[in-house]
Amino acid sequence: MEPDKLHFGGGATSTVLHPLVAVAMILAIILILCLPRKYVMVPALLAIFLIPKGQQIVLLGVHFNAYRVMILAGLARMAMSGRSASLAGGFNFMDRICTTFFLCFFVTNSLLYRLQSQALVKNTGDLLDALGGYFVIRFLIRDREDIKRTIKTFAAVAIVNAACMLNEQRTGQNIFGLLGGVAEESVRDGKIRSQGSFEIFLTAGAFGATIVPLLIWLWTEGKSKIISAVGIIAATIMAVTCYASTTLVGCAAGVGALCLWPIRKHMRPVRWGVVAVLVGLHLVMHGPVWSIVEHIDLTGSSSSYHRYILIDSFVHHFGDWWLLGTRDNASWGYFTWDLSNQFVAVAFTGGLLAFVLFVTIITKAFSKIGITRKLAEGNPSEEWFLWCLGAALFSHIVGFFGVNYMDQIQYAWFALLAFISVAVFEVNGQVVPEVREEEPSYEVYAKADDWVKS
Repeated sequence: MEPDKLHFGGGATSTVLHPLVAVAMILAIILILCLPRKYVMVPALLAIFLIPKGQQIVLLGVHFNAYRVMILAGLARMAMSGRSASLAGGFNFMDRICTTFFLCFFVTNSLLYRLQSQALVKNTGDLLDALGGYFVIRFLIRDREDIKRTIKTFAAVAIVNAACMLNEQRTGQNIFGLLGGVAEESVRDGKIRSQGSFEIFLTAGAFGATIVPLLIWLWTEGKSKIISAVGIIAATIMAVTCYASTTLVGCAAGVGALCLWPIRKHMRPVRWGVVAVLVGLHLVMHGPVWSIVEHIDLTGSSSSYHRYILIDSFVHHFGDWWLLGTRDNASWGYFTWDLSNQFVAVAFTGGLLAFVLFVTIITKAFSKIGITRKLAEGNPSEEWFLWCLGAALFSHIVGFFGVNYMDQIQYAWFALLAFISVAVFEVNGQVVPEVREEEPSYEVYAKADDWVKS
């Protein structure tokens, strides 16, 4: 049965704000507005990730959860910064695609609900969360030191959540649940699914799984070994204690991608080989190739069949959702109201155009990482950094097949996109300014080699 809180007008009807959370939010706002720009990311991310989404202020029916308040504070800081609020590398390829995607999603979903007032209010809030949050993070992350500082903050978030999630496994009590706004316990099939400060256990595990490659890179840098090593352990604990196959597979995907580093110059045959295998399986299997998802159960209590049905509905009901999305998906199969698949969620709520733009963000990110890594050939440290970004990106993609990024996890995704923008700018913008969107030529490689040797 679809929960009432998922309907427009559902959810909390009054303010839910613990006194400790109120103090933490006020302190975070002051720090965001007053600290030097390079340190603002720390209090902003700590507040966004450690304050449950359910902790919120309700004004005239409008919900202001913790991360929405932090985003507003971040936008105020950007306005106060004036000209210094420019983005690293300017308004780039990723900014254009993401802006178009967020605006497209707002328009199509509003039209889907025929411009109902409650839908417009909700979609405006979502647009603020996404577009505002993305650009606040882009504003705060400008160079490699900002990236390191952000990953260290992620490590701190993982350490706090891992301790609380282990305690959930021991006692069945979610410490964050005592504050209100998040469940005090999450149990399914007799197994405790720890969720920490996140809205659901899946997003908690996805956060841990997707930051592992970034923490491994930070550890290899050699200057932050303690926090990165503890962070790796904590992130792994988050991925395991949420007790979900999706997060375990996502974590393994990220680490597995890192293990392909020795054959990084021969990945084209690997990619085409994967495509050939999937096509071959589709031809010989009794069911469609995406039915493989149905058989992935690493915990003994995974809803793999539900994930399969979501993808199957996506394929077979194309004519129902392609224009503006759909409001009828709940009747299409087993639990299809629960859009625990980011690709399907975007398609069913935003239509084909939003889906294509979302996929374009992913493909462009991979493309930019690949081209930039080739430009950095001869500089193993730079290549390794880009490879770790690609591994983290791959971990997110795998996670998308079983998780809907419905809470603060979306800001870990935005941070990764910001990391990619900075990395591309540092190499393309500073090493070889004349590089363009096309594949680098031999002459461009020569110029890059000359630069790295110098």
